[in-house]
Amino acid sequence: MMKLLTLLSLFVSYVSATALTYSVAANERACFYADVKQTGVKVAFYFAVQSGGSFDIDYAVTSPTLKLILEGEKERQGDFVFTANEVGEYRFCFLNEMSTFAEKLVDFEIAVENEDRAELPIKPATATEDVSPLENSIHSVSGKLTTISRTQKYFRTRENRNFATVKSTENRIFWFQIVESVAIVAMALGQVAIVQYFFTGSRKGFV
Repeated sequence: MMKLLTLLSLFVSYVSATALTYSVAANERACFYADVKQTGVKVAFYFAVQSGGSFDIDYAVTSPTLKLILEGEKERQGDFVFTANEVGEYRFCFLNEMSTFAEKLVDFEIAVENEDRAELPIKPATATEDVSPLENSIHSVSGKLTTISRTQKYFRTRENRNFATVKSTENRIFWFQIVESVAIVAMALGQVAIVQYFFTGSRKGFV
């Protein structure tokens, strides 16, 4: 049991990740930073636009020396992994400057993980063969959990977009009904006014 807890604690320190939901206002440029302390590590970047406008946004990822790593325009979601070749703060920016009034709700995750696996301290009397299967099982479970998490995010994004589409359609139907009702009432009043016009006083002769 102690071996398992030790290995779990090592694995927890193996990955540092940030998962956030942020509302990017119209004409806003929102940037977030991830600190990489050594070269050769893997950096994972995931985002999905949950609501707002056409569910798209511009993005850019730059290195500590402002070298452009990733960029895209009018993207709905993205899932990227790249190797950090520089030490320092990597900048992840969302640009909603193309929109003049619509704000965008964006889910995103930034994870920095080491390529090398964490090693479990082994006592001299402990056989390596007893540790490796447990370590491999934990990494296998971690990979499956990551897959499940990504699948859940995908379905959540689809659900939010479909809900926003249904809500937008309901609003359009509602306002169309209001305009239609106003038009019917206006036509009825217009017809009554025309009839009264022809049947009032000296205008009766025109009928």
